[in-house]
Amino acid sequence: MRHALNLWRQDLGEVPDAVWQQTELRVLILADNGLTDLPPRIEQLQQLTTLDLGHNALTTVPEELGRLTELSDCLYLHDNQLSRIPESLGNLTRLRYLNVGENSLTVLPDAIGGMTGLIELRAQHNRLTALPDTIGRLRSLRELWLRGNAIEHLPSSAGELCALRHLDLRENSLAAVPEPLAGLPRLRQIDLRSNRLGHVPDWLARMPSLEKLDLRWNTVDPYLPVLGELERVGCVVLT
Repeated sequence: MRHALNLWRQDLGEVPDAVWQQTELRVLILADNGLTDLPPRIEQLQQLTTLDLGHNALTTVPEELGRLTELSDCLYLHDNQLSRIPESLGNLTRLRYLNVGENSLTVLPDAIGGMTGLIELRAQHNRLTALPDTIGRLRSLRELWLRGNAIEHLPSSAGELCALRHLDLRENSLAAVPEPLAGLPRLRQIDLRSNRLGHVPDWLARMPSLEKLDLRWNTVDPYLPVLGELERVGCVVLT
């Protein structure tokens, strides 16, 4: 019985009909095929645990994607032309890795808070200006990648991401270090390069697990006392 089908870079243009008959599939790779459409028939593949649709030309994905409730490993939607992702993805409560980077998303749906199994979420290089309040429900999230958006602040619920270890906020529009980060007990790395920061709060020096704070390409005064404290323990990167 076949459990994996790798059709990477086959210049398909569309998903072959024969794929929909392989209902035993657990891994389906359709990356880099010039796909412009994903048919609702995707819901027939109820055994999928990994689905790779990266590096295509999808402008939408169907609501039926959220019916693949066995997806537990990876869902790759990066490097497409998506302006939205369906609310139904909130049904994927077992999914551990979601990549929606390199698209044209202006918002993440509120339903993303239902994806409580997520360990890693990548939404880099989109057009996000904020995150939904429901992001705080992702209590298992360890890595959050948001580089290259237009985010100006994080919601207060981000302070509930108690498992978060790595946060990438490079190349956004932050004028202040987000205060919700202050109470995150496991946060080790914060990347704030290329924002609009002019100040660094004292509470950063009291974060119990912080190992690296990257502040390059901001306008932070390098002589702030808190930076001296962080430099003494090797946490801060300024140049």
